[in-house]
Amino acid sequence: MQKYILFFLCCSCFFISCEKQYTPRKVIQISLQTFDNPGTSIRALSVLNDSTMIYAGSKGDITSTSDLGKTWATQQLKTDSIIPHFRALASTKNGLYALSIGNPSLLYQLKGSAFNIVYKEVHEKVFYDSMAFFDAQNGIAMGDPTEDCLSILITRDGGDSWGKIDCSFLPKIMDGEAAFAASNTNISIVGDHAWVVTGGTAARVFHTDDKGLTWEVFNTPIVQGISTTGIYTSAFYNKKQGIIMGGDYTRKTEIMPSKALTVDGGKTWQVIKPAQPSYISCVQYIPDTQGFELLATSTEGVYYSNDTGITWKKISSEGFYSLRMIDKNTAWMAGNEKVALLKIK
Repeated sequence: MQKYILFFLCCSCFFISCEKQYTPRKVIQISLQTFDNPGTSIRALSVLNDSTMIYAGSKGDITSTSDLGKTWATQQLKTDSIIPHFRALASTKNGLYALSIGNPSLLYQLKGSAFNIVYKEVHEKVFYDSMAFFDAQNGIAMGDPTEDCLSILITRDGGDSWGKIDCSFLPKIMDGEAAFAASNTNISIVGDHAWVVTGGTAARVFHTDDKGLTWEVFNTPIVQGISTTGIYTSAFYNKKQGIIMGGDYTRKTEIMPSKALTVDGGKTWQVIKPAQPSYISCVQYIPDTQGFELLATSTEGVYYSNDTGITWKKISSEGFYSLRMIDKNTAWMAGNEKVALLKIK
């Protein structure tokens, strides 16, 4: 493991050699500002700018703040008798998009002041987990298989219309392989590249380098084999350097191979030394730290790394499902009936 750490650090230095060298923070202190109980479970949030954040909850609620939490505005969505349970949310300059889990799956678009359904799928197995955009025109959503491949939705017109990729154009799924709607981070995007992660009986990484036109799939050493194991979250700093984390939500503190790093765009993965945190539902690179610093969270707490993800320190025992960075020193955190603003000092 020590040899691998040295090798990985050398590779990381190579990838950032064109940038002015960043010195990671050795010690950090944090503060958490928790806001009034929103009464909803929150796994999907989107940061629009340094003061504006939107989240989508489990009760058909879309809530926003434009002043760092001083005031909030909520809109409740309901279609016929269906109250959508949101776990995927994305935004572009063209609009806001919220995708529900369960049958039927409903994809809402907000343009101006009105929400409209731009995609609906009815199937006993339908369950969408995550959504993201490559740019203002091209977006992607992923979900559990309804046939023998992952469910992949693509938009090419800024979210006005969406289509599902036929399984003949996608790698085949393994029996019992699916995904976790844990934090809307099953998809990582850098440029035209997207990485989609799975769990269950197999924990793999599906990769496209052309915005979803063609795909390849890579194996990982993350714990797998039963429905609760696998990759829950991923993040990429650039086209080469990335991290996957997960574990087993039924054995959250049991040490297992639940974290891995890549320096070749996901083709190969090296397990981070098995240690706490064991279970993680969301990981993000901290901006403006050249890929050295990361934040991760789960119901077990909040964790910080300053060495590209090789080692981790618990910085809060407060548990959350998901997080998104505003800047180098500030992040939004979301969980079961709670939202908080984390500040790094």
